[in-house]
Amino acid sequence: MASPTIAANAYASLARVLENNGAGKGSEAGGQSFASLLKDAVGSVMESGRKSDAQTVAMAAGKANVMDVVTAVADTDVAVSTLVSVRDRVIAAYEDIMKMPI
Repeated sequence: MASPTIAANAYASLARVLENNGAGKGSEAGGQSFASLLKDAVGSVMESGRKSDAQTVAMAAGKANVMDVVTAVADTDVAVSTLVSVRDRVIAAYEDIMKMPI
């Protein structure tokens, strides 16, 4: 189970990504597209998974602390859970749009 601190860090990281990528600027020219924003978010989750895997391998080799591995796995868990929540909301929004009369 993820701790509130890990969840807060994940959401703060997402806020920084959105802030740095120009999200929230409306329809300004040069703003990032929704597709590229999603691509960056998925890439971030994949990178978190890679770090978690690297920590696990390092622990198996006796080079890492158990606490570091647990922290890396928890960060990955929070990132994946956040991504799944966003995916579910996008699907729900799509279904709502498809139900609208023309």
